[in-house]
Amino acid sequence: MLCRRLERRGTVGTPLQQAGIALLLSLLLLGTTGCATTANRPAAERRFVMEEDSFAYANELLWDYRVDPGTGRVVTESREPKPEFHHQCFVMARAARQFFDFAEFAPGAPRPDEAVLRDQIEKVLERDPRSDPARRGRVVIPGYASLRELSREQEALLKDACGGSWQSFVQRGHWRIVLPFSGRHQARMATRLRAELDRGIVPAIHLVRFPQLTINHAMLVIDVEEGPEEIRFICYDPNDPAAPRVVSYRKEDRRFHLPMTNYFPGGRVNVFEVYRNWLY
Repeated sequence: MLCRRLERRGTVGTPLQQAGIALLLSLLLLGTTGCATTANRPAAERRFVMEEDSFAYANELLWDYRVDPGTGRVVTESREPKPEFHHQCFVMARAARQFFDFAEFAPGAPRPDEAVLRDQIEKVLERDPRSDPARRGRVVIPGYASLRELSREQEALLKDACGGSWQSFVQRGHWRIVLPFSGRHQARMATRLRAELDRGIVPAIHLVRFPQLTINHAMLVIDVEEGPEEIRFICYDPNDPAAPRVVSYRKEDRRFHLPMTNYFPGGRVNVFEVYRNWLY
């Protein structure tokens, strides 16, 4: 989970140094990747269902936000003992997208042994989340009805197969956080996300407040509701499998906003799409 307050003691380097490292690693990764894109993907056959297509377990938090009842101020508290499964928001958002696009669950089939199941899971996770799922057949996961059921009953296996938290730190789109986010850019992003949802694509988004480092997080956008003043993007938040999270785009100021959570004090966030093409 990258959503902790990185300005706390214990982080490596200054914010500028951290951004420079992220930028360098992202640029290095660009040289090893192809040019797959979601631009020409056809509409998916179904919609993302939170209770079926998300993980049963959460990306755990190192810090909790709460409102002090005496002062009304937002304060942070470290979690003790330190959770073992954290810094996994990008890993989980990417994997949920891969299972949605590339896996087919067959609950009526006999459940395989662990070795066969691991092999099928790894075949799903080997697929590029930026690629068109229609160009390749789906990987059948026998004996389970959904990712939610699979991750509830095979939590350790899935956590191990999805990989380490380092993948969150070197996600190739991190270079974008060092550039300005204009209102015009955010308006285009809201239009893009809505259009992709209309085509059945579940966009992965990166939420950031650089140069502030109060949030650096990934979610999947799974639905949209539009009103006269704002567009409400309904999201799967890896930090909370219990219920969807809402990220709102306010038309008047052309900005995205995230309400207070147990990892963010609430307020404006910058949003851009990741796992989209060779740049991101």
